[in-house]
Amino acid sequence: MMSWWSGAFGLVLLLFKVVAKHSQTLAATLHRHYLQAADRRASQPQPEPELTETPAMPPAQSVDYTQAPPKLVLDEFITKALTSTPTELHPFFEAFRNLYTRKLWHQLTLKLYEFFDHPRSQPFRVDVFHYFVRDFESKLNQQRLVEMATKVSKEIDNPQTQLSFLTSLLSRIDTEKSKEAHVLLLANIAHAKLLYGDLVGTKTDMDAAWKILDQLDGVDNAVNAAYYRVAADYYKVRTCRERSDATALSFFFFVADATRQQAKAEYAPYYKHSLLYLACVDVASDLTRDECLLRAHDLSISAFLGDTIYNFGELYDWIKKLLFTFNEGNIGKFEALAPLFPQEPILEQNYPFLRQKICLMALIESVFKRNANDRTLTFQSIAEETRLPLDEVEHLIMKALSLKLIRGSMDQVDQKAHITWVQPRVLSRGQIGELATRLGAWMEKLGDVEKRIAPEVSVSA
Repeated sequence: MMSWWSGAFGLVLLLFKVVAKHSQTLAATLHRHYLQAADRRASQPQPEPELTETPAMPPAQSVDYTQAPPKLVLDEFITKALTSTPTELHPFFEAFRNLYTRKLWHQLTLKLYEFFDHPRSQPFRVDVFHYFVRDFESKLNQQRLVEMATKVSKEIDNPQTQLSFLTSLLSRIDTEKSKEAHVLLLANIAHAKLLYGDLVGTKTDMDAAWKILDQLDGVDNAVNAAYYRVAADYYKVRTCRERSDATALSFFFFVADATRQQAKAEYAPYYKHSLLYLACVDVASDLTRDECLLRAHDLSISAFLGDTIYNFGELYDWIKKLLFTFNEGNIGKFEALAPLFPQEPILEQNYPFLRQKICLMALIESVFKRNANDRTLTFQSIAEETRLPLDEVEHLIMKALSLKLIRGSMDQVDQKAHITWVQPRVLSRGQIGELATRLGAWMEKLGDVEKRIAPEVSVSA
């Protein structure tokens, strides 16, 4: 378990290295990012399609995707496509004809992927999928089919039409034979609903997806990533009041003003699912720089404000320093950084909670620094290291015990706490150095013991 968390934090660290280089652009990025519908075609080139007087197919937005398209007549479809698409796309359609005729479904899938990735295919993606791919979709790898359909659906502007397109495919996926494809499509439908403000529908589809996913072994990373992505985003959106702009995601971390009404914060669930999402993707290739900036900022704020999070990675600028401060349990550095909190109003609003959290981290660090045979602390020493009044130390210890940050016992009469265990966590370089020093001292003691008993062993031999 610890190795997994270390790997996850390694992914977060990679994000934060990107952030460190571009922190000046963060404010502008946060303002615009996700106020656009996620992954909309506005982020890609918008070439003007070459049109003929008679369109090859009905307008995408007027099609009822719950109904099957007319039976495919291959030559007729290819001829119409060649007369209504740019010349750059013509080789694709010739390849479609050849591969379809030869029933080379795998090769046809790969060629379709190339087509849907081509910038000039945008105006034609929905029609190609609906009038061509649907004819032989049952012969394709169902997960690849879902991936193509999800990409294509983003070209449909009308929310209800887009959802009809995806839910229609869901009814055609065999859940028993293609469980991963079913989960992937459910997660993508949930994310589409989230973008359009349907939180209830999002949660329903998330729960249905998890019920299947939880029973599967060896799941493809793309399937896990789709689920954890929508789960993380769902817990972010839940903390904001619903906005009138249903096509935009309103994230609670970035703008804290009088117009935002905070609901019950879902910091810890967001943090958990976001880390799981990062563990399933290649951060360097699957996330854009803007997405790295956004997710790094999300993770940092949720790490501070999550009431069950007492493990910290690395961040950028003063927030990076603040995370290191929490990980070290250094109250002095915390107080030095506190004047910067107004830069992040949500941190300023939660100062009392953060103060309690740094005191807990200071207690953990105090225990961690001690040898295993020297973990009986007086209330007075705890008060000095946490900078708390003596009469608040008992409550702090009880809080740490209830959160399972430490294990041990407490003697209120003698005002002492005996700690037997501390929660494992990610260590900074300095903390690793301290641990190495203690291990070195332990090795020296073992050497001394060996020297003392060696003569006795020799005599016995």
